[in-house]
Amino acid sequence: MSYRFVEITIEDRVASIGLNRTKKLNALNLEFTSEIVRAVHEVDEDDHVNVIILKSNVDTAFCSGLDLKDFMSLELDGKARSNLNFPKTLKDLFDCCNVLEECRKPVIAAVHGVCIGGGLDIISACDIRLCSEDASFSLREAAIGLVADMGVLQRLPLIIGQGFAREMAYTARFYSSREAEGMGLVNAVYEDRDSLIKGARNLAFQIAENAPLAVQGTKEVFNYSRYVSVHEGMSLAIHKNMVLLTSEDLLEAAAAFMGRRKPTFKGR
Repeated sequence: MSYRFVEITIEDRVASIGLNRTKKLNALNLEFTSEIVRAVHEVDEDDHVNVIILKSNVDTAFCSGLDLKDFMSLELDGKARSNLNFPKTLKDLFDCCNVLEECRKPVIAAVHGVCIGGGLDIISACDIRLCSEDASFSLREAAIGLVADMGVLQRLPLIIGQGFAREMAYTARFYSSREAEGMGLVNAVYEDRDSLIKGARNLAFQIAENAPLAVQGTKEVFNYSRYVSVHEGMSLAIHKNMVLLTSEDLLEAAAAFMGRRKPTFKGR
């Protein structure tokens, strides 16, 4: 596929999706979010990809939030029908977060510079978040008279807890990389952008070495288990293993163990 605002590279089963609306500091509009949705679907369906890194190609920002100028230009006639159709009009905006969560492959967000509003929604839908020292985070909607509606109010408390999530939402202030690390929003803080990308790639390669179907099944169980009982989550894991017990990758793992070699998994 061709993209205007997204750049995809693939190396050693790791896909990097670069957010590339550089002149607008990756501010989110419908064209941009539509491309993010399509890009994630593309790499999710690629059997040569095991892990995804989501990063920014902008020097000073991961994402500067919503492109308010574009969204303010969307016409509402004040009538109930057009208002009720507004979620459909904005479907790609919401889906650019949902697709990251629903993607079969683990997604690592590598954040440098500012990550504001919708940017925080996006990284909250990723599996793992890393950042550089210069990163800062703000859940800005309350400061501009809106309620965050792209999933961050639902996902963020599951990552950092209700107290920190509510503080971020109510104050709308900027949080430093070290504050984000202390809250558990990010797993690690790197010195600069280059070391951040290197760290993200190293982590991605570690994940990519494992059996793809097992990693994908694990992500599905993680996501499902957030909303159900322990027993229901265990039931899904057991049913996944009922399938994986017949996989070629499990036989390869056993043969590699017996042969004292590194396994070569094929996702079959």
